Amino acid sequence: MRSDRERLLDILEAIEKIEQHKATQKPDFDADEMLQVWVVHYLQIIGEAASRISPELRAQYADIPWGQMIGTRHVLVHGYFEIDLDIVWTAVDVDLPELKRQVMNIISQLNQDEGIDSQPPDVPG
Repeated sequence: MRSDRERLLDILEAIEKIEQHKATQKPDFDADEMLQVWVVHYLQIIGEAASRISPELRAQYADIPWGQMIGTRHVLVHGYFEIDLDIVWTAVDVDLPELKRQVMNIISQLNQDEGIDSQPPDVPG
């Protein structure tokens, strides 16, 4: 079974994958169907990883929108024809930078608690 740290690293890696290919302007995103699919795929990974984080860790870091990430994944997987690309863009442009910071802080705290180097490992990119 994968640990909370591994799931957090999955979230971090998905964010970094989105950042690698994120259009700089919304019209670019709107015009690029492959980019849209790429982003939706990695948002699904974020939601899936969030759903596998232990209830204890989610409770400890209740300021993180775990439920929203999980709910977004459900909409993206089960309601594909109902996806609002404006909401997807906002999630990527506004929400992911803060989520990345929060996840990196949790990983650092977990490492510190366990006496491991306090920096999260590099995420492949």
